[in-house]
Amino acid sequence: MNGIANSYDKISLINGRKDPLLADALTKISPEAQKKTRAKAEEFEAMFLNSMLSQMTTGVKGEGPFGDTTGTGVWRSMLTDEYSKSFAKSGGIGISNDVFRTLILQQANRVG
Repeated sequence: MNGIANSYDKISLINGRKDPLLADALTKISPEAQKKTRAKAEEFEAMFLNSMLSQMTTGVKGEGPFGDTTGTGVWRSMLTDEYSKSFAKSGGIGISNDVFRTLILQQANRVG
């Protein structure tokens, strides 16, 4: 197993048990492809979190450093985007792990 695969040992656990499908798939995928797949999975989770956080803040009016101006909406949108990226990068809510697993299994099936 390569170094990247070893770093994903926690991901290859389901309910505290090793996920043999993922462990096998990781051996078939290059470290570069694994890294790109991890980045895309985190990007997807950030997009999902951004959507959820945006919905949560749509009803908030007149708050923020700019008061009740058009700048507040832009500021809130950018802040929500950065929050969601930060949440996803620090582990998120688990979506990226499932997306990563699914993408790796699909890539391994194509390789053979």
